[in-house]
Amino acid sequence: MADSTPLLSQSNSAESQSTTPPLEKYHPSLDSTIERCIGVFGWAQFFQTLLVNLAWLFDAQQTFISVFTDAYPTWHCTTHQHGCNSVSNICYLPKNSWAWDWPSYTSIISEWKLECSSSIITGLPASSFFMGCLVGGFVLATLADSSLGRKNMIFLSCLTMSLSSLLTVFSTNIWVYSALRLICGFSRATIGTSALVLTAELVGKRWRGQVGVMGFFCFTIGFLSLPAIAYLNRGSSWRSLYLWTSIPGIFYSMLVHFFVRESPRWLFVHGRKEEAVATLKSIATPSHSSCLTWSFSEVSFQEERWNNGNVFSTIKMLVQKRWAFRRLIPVLVIGFGIGMVYYGMPLGLGNLSFNLYLSVTLNALSEIPASLITMLLIGELNRKFSVLALTTLSGIFSIMSALKGEVWTRLQIGLEPVSFFSCCTALNILLIFTIELFPTCVRNSATSLVRQAVVFGGVFGPMLVAEERRDGVSSYGVFGWVIGCCGLFAVFLPETKGGALCDTMDEEERKEKAICNGEGDLLA
Repeated sequence: MADSTPLLSQSNSAESQSTTPPLEKYHPSLDSTIERCIGVFGWAQFFQTLLVNLAWLFDAQQTFISVFTDAYPTWHCTTHQHGCNSVSNICYLPKNSWAWDWPSYTSIISEWKLECSSSIITGLPASSFFMGCLVGGFVLATLADSSLGRKNMIFLSCLTMSLSSLLTVFSTNIWVYSALRLICGFSRATIGTSALVLTAELVGKRWRGQVGVMGFFCFTIGFLSLPAIAYLNRGSSWRSLYLWTSIPGIFYSMLVHFFVRESPRWLFVHGRKEEAVATLKSIATPSHSSCLTWSFSEVSFQEERWNNGNVFSTIKMLVQKRWAFRRLIPVLVIGFGIGMVYYGMPLGLGNLSFNLYLSVTLNALSEIPASLITMLLIGELNRKFSVLALTTLSGIFSIMSALKGEVWTRLQIGLEPVSFFSCCTALNILLIFTIELFPTCVRNSATSLVRQAVVFGGVFGPMLVAEERRDGVSSYGVFGWVIGCCGLFAVFLPETKGGALCDTMDEEERKEKAICNGEGDLLA
């Protein structure tokens, strides 16, 4: 057994003396030991992180697909009798005096004759999706930390999401459609979280931010693909959008099952050292093959005993540990504010005075510079200040987008993308910030809770947008105030730039105490 897994074998003291930095002689840790093996970014790691991050692409498509499938179609008057004109309410016009510009099957509104239904009915599918995300986030949040692991969570979530999306093609009414959107939202709730955490744990700390941003790029590509697919299928049934986005997702799930490796950190935390060693062997660069003789048996590390069959024990730990709770509350509040803008703005684009395809494309394109800036500058960015500044900027421009008048209306096409860009960048940094704030044993759960806070903020988006259509209440004004106020909570968080990732709650607690005692630089 020792020959097949040399990482677990005893290394001679002379070799350990020659390869161990002075500080690690006294404080050897799992983080520093794994860093020796995968600290250099190689092609195997690139392939793994790219394959994992593709999950974001399909996640984005299902998240924003309702912008087109549930859109309120344009119409025209077939006669100018009965007072029909471009500003008329079609609910008060005879049916033979107006007609849809496109065939009725291009949107669920026209196909199921929902044009005069209440905003609760027409907004039900989008709200059901976000409610599914919320429930799925809480129910599934800890499975990636406890029993399933990161890889299996991504595989099962992507497969279930894609299958439910495929079944949506056969919906016969708004109720069946909403139920399937609920299942889709429930299934995709932890995809982004598991992908983000898994990629961060497959590379050294120097590359954590960069591989995380790769996922944001894939999400942007998925978002950007929607207006392209919708434009190419304009005039076709709304069902074709679900067909074109669900089938590739099913094939991708198979690739994850057969080719993606599990997180070595998660395997070590759960006592599966043999599998962890095999994973490290498969992704380590040839130049770092010397780490295969490093002894993990002497690493200062203890398995967490929280996995007692209760998958919610990780959330219990986050609440019971005062230092963890003090970190969790601010990131949840910030996530809520960001989510209201991130999900609400695309849904509200139909209320602005420019083309829907163009505006969605501009929003999707604004995520590209957001991801680029995060990727290039994440190593230099102060997390606290960046989140605070970007949420404030997003709030200011969102409020400016809500101002009335001919001049402000013309400026909306520039103000709204700037606000969305700032929000996207803030979200990217917040997620990386969260990964660095919590140890391996609860990292996926904490990150998932933050993403659910983002989704919870998004739940209010359809309501505010529908309210604006009916009563003229400015949704963008509300978005701006909420994200600006929530972003202020960043001042309560510790800075994590350049710090090491801890693996257990005790290790993180010791680090917290050491920082308070002025020893943080030694342990970091």
